[in-house]
Formats: sequence, C-alpha cells, structure tokens
Amino acid sequence: MGTQKRFPWYDSVWLDAYCFARETVSSGYPDRLNEFDEFFQVFRTDPEFQVSKHDNVLAPGRLDELKELIASLASHELEKQELLSFGRFIVHDHPVFDDIQAELTELASRLAKESLEPSYNFLSLYNNLGYCQPHMDAPYAKWTLDICIEQSAIWPIYFSRPRPWPTGLVDSRSDWQQSILSNPDNQFQAVALEEGEAAFFSGSSQWHYRQRIQQVTENNFCHLLFLHFIPAGTRDMLKPENWAELLAIPELEGLTDHYDNTVFEFSVSSRQ
Repeated sequence: MGTQKRFPWYDSVWLDAYCFARETVSSGYPDRLNEFDEFFQVFRTDPEFQVSKHDNVLAPGRLDELKELIASLASHELEKQELLSFGRFIVHDHPVFDDIQAELTELASRLAKESLEPSYNFLSLYNNLGYCQPHMDAPYAKWTLDICIEQSAIWPIYFSRPRPWPTGLVDSRSDWQQSILSNPDNQFQAVALEEGEAAFFSGSSQWHYRQRIQQVTENNFCHLLFLHFIPAGTRDMLKPENWAELLAIPELEGLTDHYDNTVFEFSVSSRQ
C-alpha cells in the first residue's frame, strides 16, 4: 500500500485504511464484499438522523465545576499539538470528563437510538486563532455530545446532513474545502450553543466545521467538552489492525504499517 493519504482533512486516516481494505476485498474476495460491508454497517448513520440541541445536560453544579477546572489547569496539562492547526489547547480523558461521560451515556444512547459505550473525550480550549476545517471524524467518534462550557461570544458550528463515506482520492492541492461547503447535497445548517447547552451529532457521517472565531474582544475563546461514543461492543471492530483476523482475510494483515502509528493510538486504548 502506498503512503499517500487519499483524504486531506483532519481525522481521515481511519477512512483511508477502510477504503484500502474494501478495495482489497473487492479485488481479491469479491464474493465476500457484501459480508465486508455488513461488518461495517454498525458504524454508518441513518440518513434521516438530524442534529439536536439540548439544555441542561450536565448535572447541577457540573458547569461551574468545569469552569473551575479549566481555570486551574497548569501549562503542562495542556496538549499543544493542535495549537497552530486549530488554535486550541486540548486535554484528553480527565477523570472529571470520564465521570460526566459515564453519566451521559444513557442520554447519548437514547438520542442515537442504539446502545452506546464511551469511546474517548477531550476538552477543547479554543483561543483567538480558533478555527476548524470541514471534516468527518473517524468512527471512534461516531456519536458526539459537544457541550459548550464557556465562551467570549456564541460561535456556531455547521453540520451537513448524514452523508455516505467518501471513497475517492481528494487532491489536497485543490480547493477541496470549498467543494464540500458548496455542495448543495450537504445541506449545511448552523447550530449555536449557549453556555451549558450541547449538540448531539454523528461526526463520522456528517461534515462539520467552524469558521474563524469571531473577533469581538481582545481575548476571544470558546471552551467545549467533546464526549465521543461508539456502538456498544464494537471497540475491537474499529481497529484496522484487527480486521485481518476478524474478517479472516490475511491480505489485510499489516494494514496500518504504512501510516504513522500515532494516528491509530486513540486515547480510547486507555479504556481497555
């Protein structure tokens, strides 16, 4: 397998591996292609699903607790790998976030209309450089509760309707973002969250993005808590390194060898 990524957006490497695996099955085991597609059906989203907005998803006192936690974070606790690309610091899987996610798993399951389990979570501390390019998430985040903790001003997030997973090579030198945004089939809609409100969406099947954060004060910010969920019992199915064994297709062995290994080392692994 070549090392060229076929998709230029953030969090697309899982989809790249999936596309290569499907092409391998299609060419070498065409009689098993339906079986392959059925295996991954659990990670696809009903095309009729719609984003929903919710008030008061946090237990009483939780919002203030999160604000105090944010104020107390030391510099060494802030992950800085997305500071330039997203204009944000992040904090993964803090014990307080884990507790909140456990509390909200039942709600997420009701909204998704399927039984879910926590995948991973992170706090996103956007600053004056805040921006989020159009992208789809890996199915490690099939479902997400995006909770607004505090902000300098309302900062909308835009969602497409659920779409089929893209499969063709996307030229990163082209204006691929504009082609996504201008496609009328995507039917983008804005969701604006007040502090304490949450959006529930399916990031692995919905394009989503944020424009550059509004410059309304000297220090513009938006602090968000992302709780990601997966269908219950599917954790091992999500891992490309397991597909050869689970699907009994030896040609899928070593599927991740040509990728930077870090892209598959989600914090979800800490929950195993």
